[in-house]
Amino acid sequence: MSSYKLLKQECFEANLQLHTLGLVIYTFGNVSTVDHDKGVFAIKPSGVPYTNLRPDDMVVIDFDNMVVEGALKPSSDTKTHCYLYKNWEHIGGIAHTHAMYSVSWAQAQKDIPIFGTTHADHLTKDIPCTSPMDDDLIVGNYEHNTGVQILDCFTERGLDYQEVEMVLIGNHGPFTWGNNAAKAVYNSKVLETVAQMAYLTIQINPDAPRLKNLLIKKHYDRKHGKNAYYGQ
Repeated sequence: MSSYKLLKQECFEANLQLHTLGLVIYTFGNVSTVDHDKGVFAIKPSGVPYTNLRPDDMVVIDFDNMVVEGALKPSSDTKTHCYLYKNWEHIGGIAHTHAMYSVSWAQAQKDIPIFGTTHADHLTKDIPCTSPMDDDLIVGNYEHNTGVQILDCFTERGLDYQEVEMVLIGNHGPFTWGNNAAKAVYNSKVLETVAQMAYLTIQINPDAPRLKNLLIKKHYDRKHGKNAYYGQ
């Protein structure tokens, strides 16, 4: 029996959820889940339809990007996931989608402004969009450099990856993460919803203002602050 059975099962279920939530088309997108103690993560195989996936199809990779277990090729985005896991030790799962509104903001090379309380319930910052990748990085180790691009963006902007659990890659699309694979998928759905709301907001009022700082703090703190009171 595989020693990674539970890891692969968690990864499988999270990938199916991407499909169920309508965040991917055809075989696009992927989710991974990590075991930091063992130095491995499981990820969706490349190009396999979600309806055909089985738990055993998930591919286990170590932090040197070597296949530890699995008969199929891992996702083409595997090196991006690997780079994030190696550098951000407090994330447990990563998701990448090609969801319509998230990708549209990425293609427009625009941060998603914090217009309302749905956004503020999850983070206090605009959702960042990186600059498009430089040519020398594109022709180099592309997927690895996508991870570098994400970390550089967060470093340059002074963002905390444990608060801002999502990013848009300029001209590409979204990556999200969380303390496990299910939370990464949850954040992908939140990102897509907030992206759609923001798009509609500026169609209705191109001069719509950002949410007031006091409301941002109130909505974020009631879910995440030391005196949070949302939920049971």
